[in-house]
Amino acid sequence: MQDKTLKCKDCGKDFTFTVREQEFYKEKGFDNEPTRCFDCRKAKKQRQWQDRNSNRR
Repeated sequence: MQDKTLKCKDCGKDFTFTVREQEFYKEKGFDNEPTRCFDCRKAKKQRQWQDRNSNRR
């Protein structure tokens, strides 16, 4: 296995999908490679958290 360079579907930047991350995905049974870079994944999780919490009020 080798590090892979992927393109983020949100921001369009290239990011590295490391061998270690690939092994983690394989261990967890994930079939798909990530489609977002770390920053965009973090931003998406933050938006989802805010949406869930705003619905509780």
